[in-house]
Amino acid sequence: MSFDAPAEYGRFMGRYSSLLAVPFAAFAQVEAGQRALDVGCGTGELTAVLAARLGPGAVAAADPSPAFADFTRSRLPGVDVRRAAAEELPYPDGSFGVTLAQLVVHFMTDPVAGLREMRRVTRPGGVVAACVWDHAGGGGPLTVFWQAVRSLDPSAPGEAGLAGAREGHLAELFDEAGLPGAESAILTVTSAFAGFEEWWEPYTLGVGPAGDYVRSLDDRRRADLRARCASLLPSHGPITITATAWAVRSLFTGSSNAASNAGPGP
Repeated sequence: MSFDAPAEYGRFMGRYSSLLAVPFAAFAQVEAGQRALDVGCGTGELTAVLAARLGPGAVAAADPSPAFADFTRSRLPGVDVRRAAAEELPYPDGSFGVTLAQLVVHFMTDPVAGLREMRRVTRPGGVVAACVWDHAGGGGPLTVFWQAVRSLDPSAPGEAGLAGAREGHLAELFDEAGLPGAESAILTVTSAFAGFEEWWEPYTLGVGPAGDYVRSLDDRRRADLRARCASLLPSHGPITITATAWAVRSLFTGSSNAASNAGPGP
């Protein structure tokens, strides 16, 4: 699965994640005076919002992809950006007042371990928050694409089975990670495309599960998929895609030591 091309990711999912970052930061109750960590920062869409609200020196970011970490570091030079997976965050216990993961939990190798690490690095009284696209409920930004895929290839895996992608599952993962009593919300964004070609071209860039699937097809099957997608979207004029994400936040009330020792570590 390719998540190592920042420019291509920006053209594919960046337009949605940049829109989502503002309401997600508000939902996570990011306020001046906090120190924040963006886990799985990608190209830094959420990181930029945090830096604007808190100041770059109060923000840290981590991503396992060297390309993404380098991109965000160059984009936001005042932010402490490190290469690290969610399951092994390189920060001391209780380092942050708010720890966030935007559109990342469903791609963590071990989501519960990743959330435990987010809890560990959050100070008592701080907030841990995450959001994931509603792939299972048909509200995510890629719904039309996967609908077209399944009509041609019912065995295609899609993204509905990813962690947190169905209603209530993200809150269940929070509970497993020792973050009970989490509050849930639905965040919705809308993105407009000038026409079908602008909508389709990002799927050919090889980014994420959708891009991997398109690149796995031969020319005929790719053309069939393109035509099926076109049949599901307006044939003339702009295309508007509304995308919904499940969001969960938890006020971490335990001690940092308890967070480190509760349950198996990453």
